[in-house]
Amino acid sequence: MRYYLATLIALIFFGVPTVTTHFAVQLNEISYLVSKAGTQLAAVILSHNPKTVSDLQSHYDQLSVLNPTTTATSTDIATIPKVRVLIVPGHEPSYGGAEFRNLKERDMTVELANDLYGYLNTDSHYVVFQTRDTKNWNVDFADYFKNNWDTIVAWQRAAIAETRHLISIGSTTRSTANIVHNTAAKDVAVRLFGITKWANDNSIDITVHIHFNDDSLHGANTPGTHSGFAIYVPDNQYGNSTTTKAVAESVYKKLSEYNPVSDLPAESAGIVNEQDLIAIGVDNTANSASMLIEYGYIYEPQFADPATRSLALKDLAYQTYLGLEDFFNPAVGVTLDRSYDTVALPYSWTKQILTAKTKGPDIFALQTALSFDGEYPPAGSTKNECPRTGVIGACTQKAIQIFQSKNGIKKDSGIIGPKTLQLLNQDFGVQVI
Repeated sequence: MRYYLATLIALIFFGVPTVTTHFAVQLNEISYLVSKAGTQLAAVILSHNPKTVSDLQSHYDQLSVLNPTTTATSTDIATIPKVRVLIVPGHEPSYGGAEFRNLKERDMTVELANDLYGYLNTDSHYVVFQTRDTKNWNVDFADYFKNNWDTIVAWQRAAIAETRHLISIGSTTRSTANIVHNTAAKDVAVRLFGITKWANDNSIDITVHIHFNDDSLHGANTPGTHSGFAIYVPDNQYGNSTTTKAVAESVYKKLSEYNPVSDLPAESAGIVNEQDLIAIGVDNTANSASMLIEYGYIYEPQFADPATRSLALKDLAYQTYLGLEDFFNPAVGVTLDRSYDTVALPYSWTKQILTAKTKGPDIFALQTALSFDGEYPPAGSTKNECPRTGVIGACTQKAIQIFQSKNGIKKDSGIIGPKTLQLLNQDFGVQVI
C-alpha cells in the first residue's frame, strides 16, 4: 500500500503548477485530491512550517516577562510554551560512526549529549528531548519508528518527489557538494527522516545533531592531520535555513572562543551550507532550526585520555548551551553568576608541574586559564597549532613563560613551580568564601 501512496504523492506534486519559495507547496491546490485520497495520504503530504527567529524568541521570552509582582505557580510555568530542543547523538546505539583506537564516535556523542541535556534541562526556558543513549533508542523514538515506518517512508518519497519537481521547473537548483559524506544504510536513512518527522510532529524549535569528524587518510593507530569543529546548516533554499544560521552563528561564536575551527579547507569558514544531509533537513523536510555540529576530530589528543575527554566534552556541551543562551540574550555575556564561559575554570591545581610529560585535566585547565588570560595560543600561533589537548607541548611552555613574565615571576622550579602554582590558584582557582 505504501508504494501506491508514494506514487500518488509524486503524481500530485508533479502536477502542481505553482510553487512558492523555500519549497512551500500551496496545499490548497491539492486539497481536493487529498480529501479524495483519504486520511493516510493526508498524513504524509508535506507541510512546510519552518520556525522563525521570532517563534523561538517568543517561546524563550514568555518565561522571562512574567510580571515580577505576580507569584507564578508551578502549574502556570508548566503551561507556558518553552523552547523545545531535540538533541540527537550521532549514529545508532550500536552501529556506525568513526572509530579510532578504543574510541567510538557513537559513544562520545552520547556523553556530550548527556552533558548538553543536563545544562538545558536545568534552565526553565527549555524543554529537552534526546533520541537515545549508548544502548537503546529513547522509548518515544523506538515506538515512533515501529508504529510509523510506512508513513515515514511515504513522507520521505514525497519530499524527494517535490524536490525533483522544483528542480524540473527551475524553482531550485541542485548544488555540488564540496565534502563527500558517508551514505547511510537504507534503514538508518529512514530513521534519520523519522527523527526529522518526529521533530515536525512535536513542534521542536531547535534540533542539534552531535558528531565527531574523521580524516579517512590516517592509519588505524596514527592520528590524522586535521583538527577543529564545524557546524553544518541547511542550504539557503530550504525553509529552515535562515533561523538555523542565526542560531548556529551564536553557537559558533561561543565554541570558537576556546576551540579551533576545522582546518579542512571546505570547513574552514566554520559554518557550512549543506544541501544533502538528511539530519538537517534534506529536501526541505525540517521545520526546526536544525544544525549538525562536528565537535572535533576523533583522534585529537584531548579525547584520548578518559579524564581529559570527560572535561573536554563537558566544556563543549557547556559552550553550546551558552551559545544558545547568547542567541536569546546577545547582550548578556559573562555575568556575575557565570564568571567563566567554560567549565574548565575555576580549577584548583594541587601539584607543581615539573616535566613536560604531565598530562590530563590539570593541563587542560591550565591551557584554558592561559587562553582566558590571553597567553594561549602564543602570538603568531593558531588554535589549530596550539589546541587545548591536556598535553604539554611547545605552545603550552611558551604561554607559561609569557604568563610568568607578565606577572613578574623571574624564576620558578620546573614548568609550574610554587610561585606560578600560587598565582594560578589565586587568579583562576576555586575561591573559598
